Amino acid sequence: MSEFPDYLDVDYTDGEGETPATYPSIEHKIEKALEVTQQGLEQYENPAVMWTGGKDSTLTLYFVKEVAERFDYDLPTTVFIDHFQHFEELMEFVEHWADEWDLEVVYARNTDVGDYVDEHDLEPGDDIPVDALSEHNQHHIRNILEYEEDTFPFLLDTYVGNHLLKTVALNDTLESEDIDGIISGIRWDEQEARADETFFSPRHDPDIYPPHDRIQPILQFAEADVWEAFWHFVVPETVEGFPEEGYVPQDYDDLPNGLTHEDIPVSPKYFEGFRSLGSEVSTEKAEQEPAWLQDLENTTERAGRAQDKEDLMERLRDLGYM
Repeated sequence: MSEFPDYLDVDYTDGEGETPATYPSIEHKIEKALEVTQQGLEQYENPAVMWTGGKDSTLTLYFVKEVAERFDYDLPTTVFIDHFQHFEELMEFVEHWADEWDLEVVYARNTDVGDYVDEHDLEPGDDIPVDALSEHNQHHIRNILEYEEDTFPFLLDTYVGNHLLKTVALNDTLESEDIDGIISGIRWDEQEARADETFFSPRHDPDIYPPHDRIQPILQFAEADVWEAFWHFVVPETVEGFPEEGYVPQDYDDLPNGLTHEDIPVSPKYFEGFRSLGSEVSTEKAEQEPAWLQDLENTTERAGRAQDKEDLMERLRDLGYM
């Protein structure tokens, strides 16, 4: 990684000052997504796709698959951060579609924390002693986060918990897999902390994270655009028997032509009313109706999640979170 980023020719300003409205139609948004994805697969020596099983990362993965197939690129490794507090249905969804799409999935885990949790049969919210963890994790807790307490709760939606279970797990995987570009599905409209991101975003400070770039093909999509892309492009093009012109399900059981949820690359949790899939512990459904039928314009996408603090999000992103 010593040459990084000298072998790249990407425009780190691409997207500056833009908003979803800069791309007025779904076709414009998709065209840009494919363009950014193609540059990512061409420019980086060892790119990977960040996949959470959620709608945004699955849409991003779809674009990667489309570009790889169209231009005969190798399909990059997929990185899934396993923070030990996922919905069981989400894990089943990821495993099912990884098999269906023949994905090579690397599970990014902070095994030091996970092993302690297993050995002591902890539940979310139980305390973990800082001095019970490895020097690596203690360094992050004491020196990076400057956390001074003797214990911290085993909870994803806290400063220490989120950093150890997500950011440290991700950064350790970037280093062990020698990944120079991570293709992620963040969007400008999702959080204020992400509103100024560009399509190619440098992360080059070796004191914070393994030097790499973030490749972000769907910044220009609003939440409603994501669902339009799924029901009129992704699902019709990937699911045999789904109407070619698209179809928008109106409730949990409303799938056309005898198709089942196992046939559709959309997590059943969205059909149940969840709009964001954070963790089983701290995420609740927003409404009873499917996510795409809710009032997306006038309500907050992440309202069902306990972690909805922009200052916390900004600090975590400074340390390498998505």
